[in-house]
Amino acid sequence: MIREIAESDLDGLLALYSQLHGEPIPEKDDRLMSVWQSILDDKNHHIIVAEESGVLVSSCVCVIIPNLTRGQRPYALVENVVTDKTHRKKGYATACLNFARDIARRENCYKMMLLTGSKSEDTLRFYERAGFDRNSKTGFIQWL
Repeated sequence: MIREIAESDLDGLLALYSQLHGEPIPEKDDRLMSVWQSILDDKNHHIIVAEESGVLVSSCVCVIIPNLTRGQRPYALVENVVTDKTHRKKGYATACLNFARDIARRENCYKMMLLTGSKSEDTLRFYERAGFDRNSKTGFIQWL
């Protein structure tokens, strides 16, 4: 099942995120819970999840960003695409990205952007198959 996250899904999401960057699952302290509540309260912040047998197996984030250009149409930014290592290559991430695209279209976005830190050709081809074009723009990051 592909759906937007529920408040009760935090533990499953944090477990997925531990695989995203190889970091341990963070402690659910006041700071983390405050960020979680802020995300839940933000109508422009969508966390999409794939669930199998009650377990979150894949996720991505889609943030809708208001915009004063392009006829005041917003754009979408996709981040934190992750699938549990035991559930990869089964279409879950593609389904999450398709759900994100549906949200972006519903919100009248003129584009959807995604950055990846991966240099793996398999990963880059996966994003191309999902409809993203790696040649249209050049991405830059300034780490703060």
